[in-house]
Amino acid sequence: MSAYYLQQLLNGLMLGSLYALIAIGFSMIYGIVRLINFAHGDLLMVGAFTTLGLASTGLLPWWVIALLVLATGALSGITIERVAIRPMRGAPQVTGFIATLAVSVVIENGGLILLSGQPRTFLFPEIMRSRVTIGPASVAAVDLVIIGSTLLLCVLLLLFVRGTRMGRAMRALADNLLAARLMGIDVDRTIMTAFAIGSAFAAFAGLLWGGRFGQIDPLIGFAPGLKAFVACVIGGVGSIGGAVLGGYL
Repeated sequence: MSAYYLQQLLNGLMLGSLYALIAIGFSMIYGIVRLINFAHGDLLMVGAFTTLGLASTGLLPWWVIALLVLATGALSGITIERVAIRPMRGAPQVTGFIATLAVSVVIENGGLILLSGQPRTFLFPEIMRSRVTIGPASVAAVDLVIIGSTLLLCVLLLLFVRGTRMGRAMRALADNLLAARLMGIDVDRTIMTAFAIGSAFAAFAGLLWGGRFGQIDPLIGFAPGLKAFVACVIGGVGSIGGAVLGGYL
């Protein structure tokens, strides 16, 4: 394989990994509650600015920052579910769409008010920006981190969904919500967990996105969120594996 094609392959895997992380959340949420969360892409911005705020202190190692970003994304997802989604459950589907669109507007405009619309510089440590030679191609170390961390999170999610009680509850809700409720599954808790996991993935994508491209702003999540939604549709809305495949395609 020539250097050019190998380089493009690595670039595609890097971008596909970022889109896959966001698309997983879209797919998980739709698979359970049959709702497209239009605010999902904005959680990328939440993760990016959370990372910037924590990293600027210079007090925390990056692995701690990553865990805190995941936690922040999960809490954001839980808040969206409790405030905007749960009260609308049982209402016409378009009502939920409008509710998540309103949340998106609040997040984006709140970010513009609190953070200003000026781009912020956001760089990973020097070692992450170094170049790594793979055959005839050269790739940034951060690209390998993005690909590796995405694959790791996908494997952990698969193990969670297949091997835990909560994961099996999510699959049951995705198949038939009413039957799952009659079987004694805590529907509210399961839906909240799905929002938490999907939102944590989107926030972590924000950490990686900001570190890879070097600049962030309050509207940074719109375009990646839209592309991740397209990836989700290509792979099959409601299918986690399909969302990952769609992201790479």
